[in-house]
Amino acid sequence: MAEHSTVALIGSESLLGREIRDIVATSGTGIDLRLIASDDEHAGTLTRVGDEPSLVEVLGAESLTGARAIFLAGSAESNRKALEMADEESGVAIIDLTYSTEERPDARLRAPMVEPADESESESLEFGVHVIAHPASIALALFLRRLHEHDPIRRSVIQIFAPASEYGTAAVEELQQQTISLLSFKSMPHTIFDAQLSFNLLAKYGQDAIVPLEETELRIERHLATLLALSGEGEAVNMPSLRVIQAPVFHGYSFSAWVEFEGNPGVEVLESSLATSSIEVRGRDFEPPTNVGQAGQSGIAVGGIVEDRNEPDACWFWLVADNLRLSAENAVLVARQLI
Repeated sequence: MAEHSTVALIGSESLLGREIRDIVATSGTGIDLRLIASDDEHAGTLTRVGDEPSLVEVLGAESLTGARAIFLAGSAESNRKALEMADEESGVAIIDLTYSTEERPDARLRAPMVEPADESESESLEFGVHVIAHPASIALALFLRRLHEHDPIRRSVIQIFAPASEYGTAAVEELQQQTISLLSFKSMPHTIFDAQLSFNLLAKYGQDAIVPLEETELRIERHLATLLALSGEGEAVNMPSLRVIQAPVFHGYSFSAWVEFEGNPGVEVLESSLATSSIEVRGRDFEPPTNVGQAGQSGIAVGGIVEDRNEPDACWFWLVADNLRLSAENAVLVARQLI
């Protein structure tokens, strides 16, 4: 096996693509990243991966030649073209961060941060299609499985506050333009959400939204159910009741979780048992974490843990995660397993 293996990155200019570039450049992954644009506008531009200059290539058969794996982080059209070309090659794995391949029979949902070690190291994972689980489902699986490991959970209810970056650069720009337009008394763009998101919270998008909010909620629920059912020690965690709300923030998921235990261990014990390499715990003497503060950070951060005044066996938790970083980290972990 070569010391470094080539992995093609489709959509190197996207928010997810930039995150992958940053992780590969700073973590010594053994990956030679080949940057490929989603469209002609970005092809041919000179950029950097870490300190090294890199040319963004045009998507074509030649740009995928010799790649051991392909990251899908671009537009639906560029992902479709890349898949058609990849199907003609042998021994090329697909790592999909955009859910383009979710319905394929050979697709497997992946989240190495949550998977048992023996599952992540299985030789059967060498090829095929690897769909990276939704970052909100990864964050909640990390949280709930760790909680349940020490203090069995009877039931839980979780409010999920989604950022605009869930839908890429266009959604971030729409939120920015809505804010500017509102402050200058101009008409607002509604292409992505078909509703006013700026200075607002949405339980539902407009009927002409690019992606219905319910679709995102169902994906999170579906992926979380799969991650919670992964083999491991102890009993499986009961699925929580979930509700997704679109928040007027650019980046980072936030979660308000109500958890009822078989027996409440108390805040101090929960703070102690929750902490792992992937979970930062902010004790009662510290400010709860924020989505802004979590930007660029690995894993999740948990804080604001308080006992429910009306239910003695329940506690409230506040947790945050950088959605782009969490997806990219798990994608790079999959790539490292494959090369």
